[in-house]
Amino acid sequence: MTFGKKIAALRKELKLSQTELAKKLNTSVSVISRYERDEMTPGIDTAKKIADLLNTSVGYLIGETEDDNLLKDPKMMQRLKDIKNLQEEDRKGILYALDNLLRSAKLKTL
Repeated sequence: MTFGKKIAALRKELKLSQTELAKKLNTSVSVISRYERDEMTPGIDTAKKIADLLNTSVGYLIGETEDDNLLKDPKMMQRLKDIKNLQEEDRKGILYALDNLLRSAKLKTL
């Protein structure tokens, strides 16, 4: 699904009209329409505002992930931030352990 189609689908799920979304973004309906038809792409700041208004992430809108709520869980985001702020050696150790735990859990489901 394209960037524009994702915007349109999420907007419709939230029962927002193009007019309502345009007002929330302080832009025109024609701009929203052009985004949804993939004729125009927003800048980074606008894409973030769109993602926030549609309860998703920029990563989902641009195709980095197919899970529209992946990075919306505050507990998961805090864990990622905590890991990121560790010293490199500690971070590598935690990621190594986490990778092994995930691999083990996946094998149980087979």
